[in-house]
Amino acid sequence: MTELEKGPTGRRRGRGARERILGAAQQLFREQGINRTGMNELCAAAEVSKRTAYQHFTGKDELVAEYLRRFDPSVLPGVFDRTDLTPRERLLAAFDIPPGTPLCPYIGAAVELHDPQHPASRYASDYKKAVAARLADTAREAGAADPERLGEQLALLIDGAAARTRVLDADAFPTAAAIAAVLIDNALPATTGHDRRREELSS
Repeated sequence: MTELEKGPTGRRRGRGARERILGAAQQLFREQGINRTGMNELCAAAEVSKRTAYQHFTGKDELVAEYLRRFDPSVLPGVFDRTDLTPRERLLAAFDIPPGTPLCPYIGAAVELHDPQHPASRYASDYKKAVAARLADTAREAGAADPERLGEQLALLIDGAAARTRVLDADAFPTAAAIAAVLIDNALPATTGHDRRREELSS
């Protein structure tokens, strides 16, 4: 039996079906939204039967929650874990979003679900708090006098730019980055001015 294996309850399941379902969910939820994606379409994209899908997930709500849980578990490691950038540069790198990037899936899910108690809404809330916390940690490393406040300000700018980009179909992140630079420089002590000049000269 090469294509099938028994699950923990003795039911036969397609090997790799769970990952195919999650892969299809990531693509379809981002491209057309959660509410517009039905289980029939999702199963067809994943090449599984609905019976198999419900063996892996009790329903669409659980699938949406798992989709968000796995989307970015390390919270922007491509920004915050970079060792080639100064803390100030890492803060600004959070605004380096390529044009055409889909709307943040956590914002999209929260808007579509309209239910703060939904497991996916809780994941979205936890993720947004984690982003603000990582921004605050980086601001603290940069020497900000009030890193928590700066972290919240930058998180608000990022989410606002993401929403405005989607609504206007125009890239709002360059403007947000310019505002962020002013907020960051105002929050850092004057002694870091030499470091900022070095960044400008090396860029």
